[in-house]
Amino acid sequence: MTAVPDLGLRTRTGGSVAFAVRQLGDRRVMVVEVEGEDRGALRPADGENLAIAARTARDQRLPLVCFMASSGAAIDEGVGAVHGWGTAAREFVACSGVVPTIFCVTGPTVSGPALLLGLADLVVMVDDTYAFVSGPHMVRQFTGEDLSNEGLGGTTMHERTSGVAHFTVADRAEADDLVTELLSFLPDNNDQIPAGWACADPVDRLTPEAGDLIPDTPTGSYDVRDVLACLVDDGHLLEPRAQWAPNLVTAFASIGGRPVGLVANQPQSVAGTLDIAASQKGGRFVAFCDAFNLPLVTFVDTSGFYPGKDLEWRGMIRYGAQMAFAYARATVPRVCVTLRKSYGGAYIVMDSRYMGNDLMLAWPSAEIAVMGAKGAVEILHRDADEDERAGLVAAYEERLLNPYIAAERGSVDRVIEPAETRSELAAALDVLAGKRERLPRRRHDNSPL
Repeated sequence: MTAVPDLGLRTRTGGSVAFAVRQLGDRRVMVVEVEGEDRGALRPADGENLAIAARTARDQRLPLVCFMASSGAAIDEGVGAVHGWGTAAREFVACSGVVPTIFCVTGPTVSGPALLLGLADLVVMVDDTYAFVSGPHMVRQFTGEDLSNEGLGGTTMHERTSGVAHFTVADRAEADDLVTELLSFLPDNNDQIPAGWACADPVDRLTPEAGDLIPDTPTGSYDVRDVLACLVDDGHLLEPRAQWAPNLVTAFASIGGRPVGLVANQPQSVAGTLDIAASQKGGRFVAFCDAFNLPLVTFVDTSGFYPGKDLEWRGMIRYGAQMAFAYARATVPRVCVTLRKSYGGAYIVMDSRYMGNDLMLAWPSAEIAVMGAKGAVEILHRDADEDERAGLVAAYEERLLNPYIAAERGSVDRVIEPAETRSELAAALDVLAGKRERLPRRRHDNSPL
């Protein structure tokens, strides 16, 4: 493909913000660079340029990629600089769900500009950068804690603790490559579907090795990413927020050359249970895939929500509802595969049949019920002795803990062998490619936050 020259816009305005329509890989993208001699301090004109860049990307239906290094609003400009930042934030919000918005932190990003990261769909941070709303000096004054820039808002913290960083990279060149790869999974805007690509990996390839990864015992651990790698094209996963909320895996991949979003419980971390962070991670990813027409494939192996006073006091009900809300309103093709355990409320929110998915599959190893046999017997037959309980557990497992009972009741469409999973998914996505849903007329929903 012939390279398209950059089209710079408002190039004579000066300041810390420059933007142009550029080509990243084979895609035309609105690229914004925020940096400057004054540590990227935003003056009123800079805020205006940020706003115009976002508005132009939205009007032209182009992905918006912003490389950010800014010390915040210019102090010597007074309230005008803050107004400029507010105008820019409003335009970025207007881009939400219309064009993909990717931010890359290339240097210190402080105060208002740091908040813009929270508005982005995806955030990439370069090593040795940092981002925070209030710096170490303010923290020391208000709390007495003495923290470095890295300790307060460095890449490691945002990758593992806050979840702000979806990816971290070594340098700007690696960031450019990563952004290019991310865009390959996404359309230019919400009116298009991802283009996809030719695939040499046969869609009818058998995957018995995926089933071999499941332990024989219900409590055995394994890495669900190994299962996903067996099923997707060339075993390739691009996993945002890999280090944050590791009990839930979210990833971009392709099946038969068709980009998809994957959501999977991770038994290696707190037995794949859902907690607050995992609910936020999953809900946000599902909403993003739905906004940009990426089919969703969900893999379930969870015993439920993680129990505990701390989580309940912090609002597990509200955050757990985010997963249910995101799936229930998603209109893209949705396929769910139960690998092993699927219990209780977590069964519902992990895109169960009753959340409106299009196809519900289960492996023979699947256990779909309110809870596990041992816990159910302890509640239903608390007065039974150990020998009686052993027999009751076996009877419960035989009578209720198998996918065929769920299939008889319509909760599962089909029980499939693990070796058939890739071909089943590819066939389902082909059939669902033309799916369209009529949305109710309303200003917007009221997502639980």
